[in-house]
Amino acid sequence: MDADFNPTWESDDEYEKFIQKMNPPRVIIDNDASLIATVVKVDSANKNGILLEVVQVLTDLNLVINKAYITSDGGWFMDVFNVTDREGKKIKDEATLNSITNCIRKSLGTDSSYIRSRRQSVDIAPSTNYTSIELTGTDRPGLLSDVSAVLTDLDCNVVSAEIWTHNTRAAAIIRITDKHAALPITDPDRVAKIEERLSNLLRGSSSDLSRGPRTSVSKCTTHMERRLHQMMFDDRDYVKSDDIASSNNVSPYVTLHNWDDKDYSVVTIRCKDRPKLLFDTVCTLTDMKYVVFHATVNAEGSEAFQEFYIRHTDGSPVNSEAEKDRVIQCLKAAIERRVSEGVKLELCTADRVGLLSEVTRIIREHSLMVTRAEVTTRGDKAVNTFYICDSTGSPVDPKTIDTVRQAIVEAVGLTILQVKGQIEQPKSPQESSPTRFLFGGLFRARPLSHFGLVRP
Repeated sequence: MDADFNPTWESDDEYEKFIQKMNPPRVIIDNDASLIATVVKVDSANKNGILLEVVQVLTDLNLVINKAYITSDGGWFMDVFNVTDREGKKIKDEATLNSITNCIRKSLGTDSSYIRSRRQSVDIAPSTNYTSIELTGTDRPGLLSDVSAVLTDLDCNVVSAEIWTHNTRAAAIIRITDKHAALPITDPDRVAKIEERLSNLLRGSSSDLSRGPRTSVSKCTTHMERRLHQMMFDDRDYVKSDDIASSNNVSPYVTLHNWDDKDYSVVTIRCKDRPKLLFDTVCTLTDMKYVVFHATVNAEGSEAFQEFYIRHTDGSPVNSEAEKDRVIQCLKAAIERRVSEGVKLELCTADRVGLLSEVTRIIREHSLMVTRAEVTTRGDKAVNTFYICDSTGSPVDPKTIDTVRQAIVEAVGLTILQVKGQIEQPKSPQESSPTRFLFGGLFRARPLSHFGLVRP
């Protein structure tokens, strides 16, 4: 190199891009190293948030991370992930294997330039397809029904949505279009009216004066689950209210201690395994401004084990009992947000304006609560998933499930409706085989279990 070469960098971001360009990410996929999983090796120049980016890519590709070995000391990032599909099988499909390589390279490469949101590490960009609404506030029975009714009344069509509830708090991202034009809503007066109506609705149901409701409407797109974690973290859902009833569910085991010789704080997590668990915990550590230098993850059985060696972004370990307690609280909250007990109701039907409002109204009228929901549109079909319990948080009576199912069929018409989870009276093993129900058109089948119970 020329001795006179002395580049000056206008920003750390510019220097980071230069390093990435000189050291492009390398992704190696090995289907022979493990008998039960596909091994994905990632080497790249290190940068802030890189672990979350890789985990997010693997999660978005619907892969299950069974094991991971992570190291990012110094300027280099080296990770190994053992992944399978949702059925626990190796990845053999060539298109999926290529997607793993290409998506990780694109996410980590210098061409992965996104417009950053008000919180670093969440990618946000203008959308030409929909208008996005973000809501946080106090959870209550019928909240999703009321929000859906307001949007229907304002001539909005819900394209997709995701709603989480935890510790009496609720957060939602709802993507809408104009009912008639099927385009994003851009008129400032109309946007302001939507925001005002929803703000008033949330304000009326808020009982916690220290955590008021928040509503925002924009023409931007972001990673929905990533953003929901940030919204609930900002809303301090990790702080338990006095009126939360005690649960019989086993709380995640989370500990933190300092390794003084190396200036690391060591976080250990043991809990029941579930999809996207690593994504959820890494999201929270990133939001709390911690950097993961080393980690070991093992989730090959029913229990998940995660161990992280972390420091704050300023290079310091956790240095107070209050900070230690907060890290533990926040990680427990991240694990619990996506844990949904009770009945899972899956609905697939022809999409139409007002569908979400109609279905949630029926759920509400039968004194049931939606604890989590995923609403998507695939072509001309609406694919909605609702996790429901009764208004006291208890298992749902089987007769109520049957009544709700019949009411939805009568209101919606030709529908594929699947019911999974726990109801009040468990059925015998012969009655609990998985069953899918097609109602209202071609045929109407009764399963061995009249109430359509499917064990998880």
